Amino acid sequence: MTTTTNLAGGTYRLGDLDVPRVGFGAMQLPGAGVFGPPKDREEAIAVLRTAIELGIRHIDTADFYGPHVSNELIREALAPYPDDLVIVTKVGSRRDDRGGWIPRREPEDLQAQVHDNLRTLGVDVLDVVNVRVGGGDDAHSAVPGSIAPEVEAIAALQQQGLVRHIGVSTVDAEQIAEARTITPIVEVQNYYNLANRGDDAMIAQLAREGIAYVPYFPLGGFTPLQSDTLSTVAQRLGATPMQVAQAWLLQRSPNLLLISGTSSVAHLRENVAGAGLALPADAVAELDAIAG
Repeated sequence: MTTTTNLAGGTYRLGDLDVPRVGFGAMQLPGAGVFGPPKDREEAIAVLRTAIELGIRHIDTADFYGPHVSNELIREALAPYPDDLVIVTKVGSRRDDRGGWIPRREPEDLQAQVHDNLRTLGVDVLDVVNVRVGGGDDAHSAVPGSIAPEVEAIAALQQQGLVRHIGVSTVDAEQIAEARTITPIVEVQNYYNLANRGDDAMIAQLAREGIAYVPYFPLGGFTPLQSDTLSTVAQRLGATPMQVAQAWLLQRSPNLLLISGTSSVAHLRENVAGAGLALPADAVAELDAIAG
């Protein structure tokens, strides 16, 4: 599969798949709290179709977004899917009747979640499945310990031809190493942004090994002072804080892929345009100091 795009940042490989480094995260398409139907279904459909029109060919989703809502919207908006579209999904959670997040990482349940994603997306094979195994007290931290049973469960479905590639999410370096003894890992999806840079060394190591790193919550966890610094830089550059944060990520390392999401076509266009922002050296230095 070959992807051609005019999006900023070029492309990166997920296994044998070329994807633009600017992708789209479907988490914001359902209702408030990533639960229930979207506030404006027509707008949600338009966002997905506009993403394709803009050249995005990497969509990150999960059947527990809604639940089922994001995947069903993707299917309604985009099926039959473009030949070069790569859909990345994840397993590791369920939702209760009130929208609560329930960790479900038993091997049998993880395999059932893969089948849920296959059904709601309407595909025979999932391009990439991320096994989300951490969370911790803050919902973003890796929880130390073996993740072999979880990865082995998805690797078994990979052997059956239901999963093309496997990634891991909310993990530490030791867990990545363990997962790679079971199956090739094409991406790591962890909490990372300008203000939360605990994975700097991991990102560098993954880049050397040709493994993608996909940060989530690009504006999450900032203090007011950090937000003020970002806003000041953005104002000076005539950009939004989100545009600057995304541009910084793209310039941070060649293996970083963006999956920023929105439920607004206008915001989608703004995000895609902002990803092409060239940050001058003085702005990069100010932004790098945010985490100090």
